[in-house]
Amino acid sequence: MEDVLAVYRLAHDPRFPVVCMDESSKQLVGEVRAPIPAAPGRGQIVDHEYVRHGVATLFVEVEPLAGRRHVEVTERRTRQDWARFIKAMLDERYPAAIKVRLVMDNLNTQDLASLYETFPPAEAPSGRALGNPSHAQARQLAEHRRDRAKRTQRPMPVPPPPRSRHHAS
Repeated sequence: MEDVLAVYRLAHDPRFPVVCMDESSKQLVGEVRAPIPAAPGRGQIVDHEYVRHGVATLFVEVEPLAGRRHVEVTERRTRQDWARFIKAMLDERYPAAIKVRLVMDNLNTQDLASLYETFPPAEAPSGRALGNPSHAQARQLAEHRRDRAKRTQRPMPVPPPPRSRHHAS
């Protein structure tokens, strides 16, 4: 944890940006019935029933000292998805960086080996990035931004509890 806090205290340097990365799976739901719009004296009426449309993964990167963030949505969360996200981050959003100081989870998908499994060695961008501090579970900033984005969405409807078949007499 101290390693992560030390990274957060570093001064902003575009050649060595500090980037927090996190991902989250989200269930995709749709309406069964169209909501009834709000009217004077009452709010919008939304039916609690919903239909599932699968899941999506949000990959979030935040550079707090520069005030930048980027979000990508994928259909799954695999080692290859993570590797493509990191390669795009380095090649497209940080091409001038000498080394990106990346703060992220220590998940099985978030590993340098994922880059070599996904790309030929000449294309794997591991040389100029991925200085992940040990014990980097504290990627609070990326989680904070992700959670803030969640709060701006309509909450997922929750179906009512099933009725019991056994009634007390």
